[in-house]
Amino acid sequence: MYRFFVEPSQIQDKRIVITGRDVNHIRNVLRMRIGDEIAVSNGIDNREYRCGIEEYTEDEVICSLRFIKEDGVELPSRIYLFQGIPKADKMEFIIQKAVELGVYEIIPVAMKRCVVRLDEHKSKSRIARWQGIAEAAAKQSRRAVIPQIHDVLTYEEALDHASGMDVRLVPYEMEDSLEHAAGMAGTRQIIDGLRSGQSIAVFIGPEGGFDGSEIEAAIARQMTPITLGRRILRTETAGLTVLAWIMYRLEN
Repeated sequence: MYRFFVEPSQIQDKRIVITGRDVNHIRNVLRMRIGDEIAVSNGIDNREYRCGIEEYTEDEVICSLRFIKEDGVELPSRIYLFQGIPKADKMEFIIQKAVELGVYEIIPVAMKRCVVRLDEHKSKSRIARWQGIAEAAAKQSRRAVIPQIHDVLTYEEALDHASGMDVRLVPYEMEDSLEHAAGMAGTRQIIDGLRSGQSIAVFIGPEGGFDGSEIEAAIARQMTPITLGRRILRTETAGLTVLAWIMYRLEN
């Protein structure tokens, strides 16, 4: 079943109108015929609109609504991934897999040990590309919403952005060296304590990891360092590990 995203205004009672790049994709790439069924989401709520292709115009695919499926494909909590900017190919991989795992928003963060530095022009073009990857991954994994790729933030801006969230986690490879380190038992307790409806922030360092001053700043803002185990995980592995744990907990 192919899935497409539309604006809420494009869903009009029993009629759904698809416009933009998807028109060419449906007509000329997928070669779908009149009567074929597709799934449509408005990117906001948790509904899946099943509809049949009724008519092609020059720049629209007009569909008729058959039924609405409310199957709760989205996680019951919103997860915000604050990702220290890695090299481009790694960030694209992280976005694709994080979307599959149910992330709600991805916030690229410029940290002290980031290898990649984006100026304003590069930042805008990169964000647009990353958003396209998020949309494609949302379609592939049958998400009801398209996770937003936020503008690049400084580390201090990221801490401010996360300040009002219910749970704020910082996986840190040297967690055992910190005062009041809780080890893996502490990580398990936090994951097991997650509840539906909470907003959850996960901060992941770049290739070089967190600078010590960044961990101090996070702790000063009442964020919780956790460990992911005895092995050192790459930046593209660490965030996905936490997201998988959270998904497992919330969908149990």
